[in-house]
Amino acid sequence: MNGPGTDRGRLLLALVLAAAVAVFTATVPLLRDWFDLRVYHGAVESWAHHGGRLYDYRVPGTGYGFTYPPFAAVCMLPMALVGLRTAIVLALLLNLAALALVVHLLTDGAWRRYGWYGVVLGACPLALFEPLRDTFSFGQVNILLLALVLVDARLLRSGHSRWAGAGIGLAAAVKLTPAVFIALLLLTGRRRAAAVATGVTAGATGLAFLVAPDASRFYWTRALWDTDRVGRLDYVSNQSLQGILARLGIEDRAVWAAAVLLVLAVWAVRVRRAAAAHDTPAAFALTGLVACLVSPITWVHHLVWLLPSFAVLYRAGRPRAAGALYAVLCTSVVWLWFDDASGIGGFLGANTYTWITLGLLLWLPVGHSSSRRPPLTRVTTATSSAPSAAAPETAAVSAHRVPPAGAADAGTGRGSGRDGGAGRRASSEPTGSTRPAASNPQSSSSRASS
Repeated sequence: MNGPGTDRGRLLLALVLAAAVAVFTATVPLLRDWFDLRVYHGAVESWAHHGGRLYDYRVPGTGYGFTYPPFAAVCMLPMALVGLRTAIVLALLLNLAALALVVHLLTDGAWRRYGWYGVVLGACPLALFEPLRDTFSFGQVNILLLALVLVDARLLRSGHSRWAGAGIGLAAAVKLTPAVFIALLLLTGRRRAAAVATGVTAGATGLAFLVAPDASRFYWTRALWDTDRVGRLDYVSNQSLQGILARLGIEDRAVWAAAVLLVLAVWAVRVRRAAAAHDTPAAFALTGLVACLVSPITWVHHLVWLLPSFAVLYRAGRPRAAGALYAVLCTSVVWLWFDDASGIGGFLGANTYTWITLGLLLWLPVGHSSSRRPPLTRVTTATSSAPSAAAPETAAVSAHRVPPAGAADAGTGRGSGRDGGAGRRASSEPTGSTRPAASNPQSSSSRASS
């Protein structure tokens, strides 16, 4: 790590960077007022203490309620024992702990050799990353789910695979999107881990049926299939394939299904190539990318699943590419097209994060994990490519260049329906904006974001 050679110089640089990040976060992003956490807290409190039906709850003054699978509500039941402020503090601590674990797993603990200086240099760019900003500010659970999945990736990579799959299973029981990692396990021949993941998901779902039979029946028979709960597919925060098509005015589901099948085919080819090269990190990174693309709705905060890709890029010796793409995801650039995503400018700009995700799926380097690691697949053919030589030492994703605060002049947001401009009035609701709410408002807790 290049930088000042004295402790005084490092301290000065750390203070300057921290001040720049503080100015950026105080002036550019709009805080989300823990809206999603308020949905969770209000729903489980009403359910546990007032006999309310879990999926009937709405945040006062809004049309937003709980739409995750019932097992997620079971996991959140402890929130009913505390007040909202305490729940916010606990959520912050859990997310910080999960983020620390994610960074540790993605960097193989390389951050530790730099001590406090490395922690500060890593924390600054992480604080700028828009998906992380929204995850913390909304009180979302994405980083917790990412940590569960990456623990399984580490278990498979290290050969300690007896319980591999349990993290993926829990994540899929809380939200539906991580279930694509079960497909990864099957595709790469990890049948035991796939069975563990499937069993954990089924067991967790069964537990929810025992605890909340009525809520479970309602969710799996009605709420899951109720398209009115999805929200606005064309909203600029929806950075998925479906979001692109919706902003183009293409409503034919067959077109979306064809696009999804094509992307899944590319993913399968690339994952098999990564598995043949014994590159477990790349295989998991590619799967996080495809999960964001094929989900009907991928709000900006869901893009924390792109973090493993930046670690792969850095390990493959492409820090400039990693830093450039990461910097774009810090700028909130898509919100420049909040009001109007028409024309060629809207097609290119409003879908910027989706283009980055697609580009990473197509060109993410594979075959750069350490040759000392066991393969992801159990059996490889004689024609399979050999594992690469010892890869460059893994460095923290957080070591990427910090983008200048002035580069981001657009307000941040996601499926919050909130105004994207920095000069616009902030709102505590996900649809708070200067224009009327849509008839089908979207929320981070909508079915599609599961």
